[in-house]
Amino acid sequence: MTDQLGGKPDPRGGIPDLDNVDIDSLPRFPDDPLVEYYTPMMSGAWTLAQVPFSICMGYWTGLQQVYRMPILMRRQNVWMSLSPMETESQQIGVDLAKGHVAIFGLGMGWVAGMTAMQPDVERVTVVEMDEDVLAMHRQLQLFERLPDGIGTKIEIVEADALEWKPDSHVDLLMPDIWLDMVSWERPEEVREMQDNVRADSVYFWGQELELARHLVRDGRPIDDAGIAETAARWDLPLIGLDTPDYAARTHTAARQWMKGRWLEGTAVPDDLRSEADDLEDV
Repeated sequence: MTDQLGGKPDPRGGIPDLDNVDIDSLPRFPDDPLVEYYTPMMSGAWTLAQVPFSICMGYWTGLQQVYRMPILMRRQNVWMSLSPMETESQQIGVDLAKGHVAIFGLGMGWVAGMTAMQPDVERVTVVEMDEDVLAMHRQLQLFERLPDGIGTKIEIVEADALEWKPDSHVDLLMPDIWLDMVSWERPEEVREMQDNVRADSVYFWGQELELARHLVRDGRPIDDAGIAETAARWDLPLIGLDTPDYAARTHTAARQWMKGRWLEGTAVPDDLRSEADDLEDV
């Protein structure tokens, strides 16, 4: 996750410039259903903490006031939080989940917990290989404390996400193993995972940004047709593409979160440019 918790405004990070922002007028981000389940703790290089108050940009919404935000840090890097950006960028996959769902990357367990709460979900398999993260969850007991025994749907498997193969049919694969929202060759990595899993559908973290930067590099608009063709070219059964305003939301997410990380050779159109696009590499 790109750090957006405070400090000097950073065009290439998620720290917003608040000089001309009326903070009191910003909407308050609703309390997350799982916020009460996160207890501050440490496990190896990982720290689970809570930020009392912060101003955060949503994935495709604007700036918001966020109170009591749990965060997961590995040394100095924030790997996950219950910020608007984090939850909005996973919500489509959670909402469309059904049957047997495979989640790659345990993190704070938010995606697994929220997915298990979906009435059409029967089973959630979480693949994680970091021993300290696994130890943290044994201490946290998040899934065991979920209401109505929902946590019994969830099984954690210690394995490598690029090698794991399921023992039964998977309806949805949701990979989230990356620190940042944009990384090189992410579609290829997801393709490698899908070759092993053979899920009916896939929703990977940051897929909107990947769709956008491939379309823009090719000189194409971010529209429904281009999105569908790009997903087909990747040979990935991506879901969420037919959700309301998906192309418009993808455009907004790219404008707010690409932050200069376009593919080589991209001529960035003015309506997608950010301050980061004008910075020189150092």
